[in-house]
Amino acid sequence: MTTDEQKQIELLQKQLHTQEKMASLGMLSAGIAHEIQNPLNFVINFSKMSEKLLDDLMDIVDECREKLGDDDAEEITEISEDLKENMAKIEEHGQRAISIIRSILLQSRGKENEFLPTDICQLVHEYVWLSYHAMRANDKNFNIAIKEEYPQDMPKKMVIPQDLCRAVLNVMNNACYAVKDKNVNSEGTDYQPSIIVKVEDGAEDFSIIISDNGTGMTDEVRKQLFDTFFTTKPVGKGTGLGMSITNEIITNKHEGKILVDTTPGEGTTFTFVIPNSLKK
Repeated sequence: MTTDEQKQIELLQKQLHTQEKMASLGMLSAGIAHEIQNPLNFVINFSKMSEKLLDDLMDIVDECREKLGDDDAEEITEISEDLKENMAKIEEHGQRAISIIRSILLQSRGKENEFLPTDICQLVHEYVWLSYHAMRANDKNFNIAIKEEYPQDMPKKMVIPQDLCRAVLNVMNNACYAVKDKNVNSEGTDYQPSIIVKVEDGAEDFSIIISDNGTGMTDEVRKQLFDTFFTTKPVGKGTGLGMSITNEIITNKHEGKILVDTTPGEGTTFTFVIPNSLKK
């Protein structure tokens, strides 16, 4: 066995070990998500109850306005409006957390390769922001502008949500990395890192489009993009499996295609095109 072959085997072993840890982490995440969902439901429900009680309290204040005086009644009204606004925010963010948890549970409970009717816009939205917040968790200085464009009333599509979310996450992670890398090397310029995410629905297929204004790719990198174990990231930052897995998910499992439009130094656009007529 040559030295290169030995190194390749060692690299493969490390990557398989990483994948095993990620699988265990997925099971752990599903358990945590399930446990968090119950207290979140209590937070949302008590917020709604508190808002109802506040309305009852204001009815009493209105009845006693003459005894309170105009100034006191006005102050109570202002405080009441602030409280209502705060409770609305609690409910809004609680519902968002519930939505994320349900998405995680959906991916963890689905059977392998099982096609399910899926809200594509919701799936894309959740995993775009999960990617962003994961990057933020590792780098507090990381910040980008994310613009989302989704069609209204798009019907659910038959996809494998367990896999499609991974494809979205892989491309979004790469987009975040590309704009972060360019931002580091553009210090002192007016560069503003940004990512545009779109979902488009057509008669025969639908598309998921993720565009960044990051580093872009050379022709050489573009040609090797979907090769197993190929990565341009530093050692320890990437396994070289993400895009090959993404290609398998879109082209083989979903019978679709991946379009890549990239310009070195300017950015990259990935487009997943998936047929609507999948019969699984």
